[in-house]
Amino acid sequence: MKKFLVVVDMQNDFVDGSLGTPEAVAIVKNVVGKIDEKWDHIYVTYDTHSEEYMDTLEGKHLPVKHCVKGTEGWKLTSDVEQAVQKAEKENNNVTRVEKYTFGAANLPGLIKEQAGSEDYDVTLIGLCTDICVISNALLIKANDCEKEIYVVENCTAGVTPETKDAALVTMRSCQINVI
Repeated sequence: MKKFLVVVDMQNDFVDGSLGTPEAVAIVKNVVGKIDEKWDHIYVTYDTHSEEYMDTLEGKHLPVKHCVKGTEGWKLTSDVEQAVQKAEKENNNVTRVEKYTFGAANLPGLIKEQAGSEDYDVTLIGLCTDICVISNALLIKANDCEKEIYVVENCTAGVTPETKDAALVTMRSCQINVI
C-alpha cells in the first residue's frame, strides 16, 4: 500500500501574509512533522495567481491580492520549504503542483499515475481547510471513491475556526477520514 501526502498551500500569504491567521501560524510545526514522516510520494500545492488577480472572478469575490507567482507571499514558509527540500534530497519523492483555483484538477491523475497498479491512500494537510483542503480532498475522493482519504485536523487551519469546523463536518459526511 502506497502512502501519499498532499501539502496544500502552505505559502507565506496564507500563514502570516495577506491572508494569514494565528491558527495558520500555529500549525506550521505540525505540518513540518508530518512532512518528515515516511511517505511514498509527497505532493505540494501552490495557490498561483498573476498580477491581474483582482480582475479574475476569484479576485472579485476575494479582493485580497495573494500568492502572485514569484513573490515572497507565493513561496512556502521557510520551515515547510526546508522540510520539503529534505524530503526531496532523501527520497526524491516530491511533486510541486501549481494550481490556479481552489482544487488542483490534475492532482488525482498525478496520484493515480504514481500509484500505478498498487493500492494507495492519501493524507491531506495544509491551508485553508474550508477552501483548498476540502476542494482537493473532494476532487481526490470523486476520482477514486474506493480509496481512503485522510485529513489531519491539527495540520489544517481555516479562514476562521468556525468555517474549519464546518469543512471537517462536510468532509466526514463525504467519507473522508478526519484524524
